[in-house]
Amino acid sequence: MSAEAVSVKMKDRSSQPSLDPILSLTAPSMEAVNAVILDRMQSEIPLIPALAGHLISGGGKRMRPMLTLAGAELVGYKGNHHHKLAAAVEFLHTATLLHDDVVDGSETRRGKEAANMIYGNPATVLVGDFLFARAFELMVDADNLRALKVLSDASVIIAQGEVDQLTAQRKIETSEEHYLHIIGAKTAALFSAASRISAVIADCPPEQEKALDDYGRYLGIAFQLVDDAIDYDSERAEMGKDQGDDFREGKMTLPVILAYEKGTSEERKFWQEAIAGFRTEDEDLAHAVQLINRHGTIAATRERALEFADKACDALSIFPDSKARAAMVEAAQFAVSRLY
Repeated sequence: MSAEAVSVKMKDRSSQPSLDPILSLTAPSMEAVNAVILDRMQSEIPLIPALAGHLISGGGKRMRPMLTLAGAELVGYKGNHHHKLAAAVEFLHTATLLHDDVVDGSETRRGKEAANMIYGNPATVLVGDFLFARAFELMVDADNLRALKVLSDASVIIAQGEVDQLTAQRKIETSEEHYLHIIGAKTAALFSAASRISAVIADCPPEQEKALDDYGRYLGIAFQLVDDAIDYDSERAEMGKDQGDDFREGKMTLPVILAYEKGTSEERKFWQEAIAGFRTEDEDLAHAVQLINRHGTIAATRERALEFADKACDALSIFPDSKARAAMVEAAQFAVSRLY
């Protein structure tokens, strides 16, 4: 199938995309990954497995480790090192979530009380550090220096992206270009690395490694764009977090950037005050949503996400038709059609 054909399929699909194909594809391997996760989150310090388990067992799509497992299926990898690497990817992701919740002062995560609200900020940060350390331990155990480098490089990029986002917080002048750079680092870098390491451990040719790297990066950007749209477009029950978190934290996400660009002078004054932290009440959030809806920036953000998801699908066009490729294409379709 050509890249053009994959792209058209992305846009013209009439049925609702689902994660079911990739869940089915990776189910046997995910059992092994879950066993590794359960084993490596243990510690003689009871607080560590209790706090880590609160988040790890709390649901979530497990998209990132699934990409490692699906990629291994796609390239025909026959070993079992991908199980430890997928677990390392999940530990890296979980550690960043724990740290994010402390930085943001989040009260909920995945529909339930955030770990920092139960165990406190110091314990949450330290258990996040423990999971980072476990992730690197697993990378070493996988015995592939290039895979270790891919994931360690991604860890640096993610940390830089989080700091970049923090320094851009409450800055109304944040541009779309800067915003895309932030999410490319803090979100897409791990998606990219999770996909790419499958080709690395399978000793695939460079073009296949690049294709999986591109797939993960574009998918990660699309995923974050939709997350940022959902913050102004869904109820708490669907999201698993409080609607308007980004608004109250003064984060310049694409729906806000576009609404500010299109706004009248009066609307821009509102956004300046809101992002600076002076307009954060429920009625201010309602007004922000009204302005965003007036200028259609939720739809514009989702359309931009669709463009990146198309690129993700196109990246897989170098691989022959297979159950794995179809599942990964549908995962990209799901990422941009979801409401939670």
